[in-house]
Amino acid sequence: MAELRLALLVNPSAGKGRAAAVGHLAERALRETGARLTVLAGETAAQTRALAHRAVIDGPDGVVVVGGDGTLTGIVDVLADAGIPVTLVPAGTGNDLARELRIPTDDPGRAASAAVKGHARRIDLGTISSQGHDGLFLTVAALGFDAKVSERTNALRRPSGLLRYYLAIVIELLRLKPTDFRVAIDGGDAERMPGTLLAVGNTSSYGGGMPICIGASPDDGALDVVHVAPLSRLKLLRVFPLLLRGTHLGRREVVHRRATSLHVSAPDLVVYADGERVGAGECTIGIRPGAVTMMIPEGRGA
Repeated sequence: MAELRLALLVNPSAGKGRAAAVGHLAERALRETGARLTVLAGETAAQTRALAHRAVIDGPDGVVVVGGDGTLTGIVDVLADAGIPVTLVPAGTGNDLARELRIPTDDPGRAASAAVKGHARRIDLGTISSQGHDGLFLTVAALGFDAKVSERTNALRRPSGLLRYYLAIVIELLRLKPTDFRVAIDGGDAERMPGTLLAVGNTSSYGGGMPICIGASPDDGALDVVHVAPLSRLKLLRVFPLLLRGTHLGRREVVHRRATSLHVSAPDLVVYADGERVGAGECTIGIRPGAVTMMIPEGRGA
């Protein structure tokens, strides 16, 4: 077999700095396979994207990305448009795409070696347009309470870590009110759908494993849309554990639909996708079927 030429693209800041060490383990594993390796490291999202363009120009047989969902989201359009197979070595805080594809989150060497010894799986990419910006997402777009919690977390300066996230939840619970969603699905007429949250999933989970869109598959050419009706604070606290277990779809307050496109608007709409703020006010969400080839370790990703 001809020697593979691979680019190893590392975001050292991913996973609160954990990606740097993960990157070294991935590099060692790849060199042991005999692949010809070019290592690229970007400290910021802009640098990482510029390095992805550089890697594409060099024309490698594959690109290995060390980072989280956000790292890959920021460059996946570059790699998908070039038709270059992508290997993900998870090193983020959530790693929801890796979980979905059954890429090991605790074995960087095995994850990286899939670039040489794995099998290819084509997956879909979600598309999202809002406020004049067009982007892609890999996992779930969040609109409603969950997006507002993310927004509040980013706005708070203290405390640090998980305590800041928990404080954001408390604040948004105290401020809880329904979002007056207007939703048009697959080109149909807009419907008024007030609710606590609306999640649009290319994959099943977000937030480090919460299966909000249980049953969603990243290679079925469709999006899973989960709408949760207006809830009181007490009822939301009762339903939340069901969201964590993935047993919420049977609740009468929850509606689950499948779609290939939807337009959503609301006066207080905030939109997060793959953990990043991507818009507000209104957005159009769609899908690019089979847009990117992912390399999966053998015996996984079925």
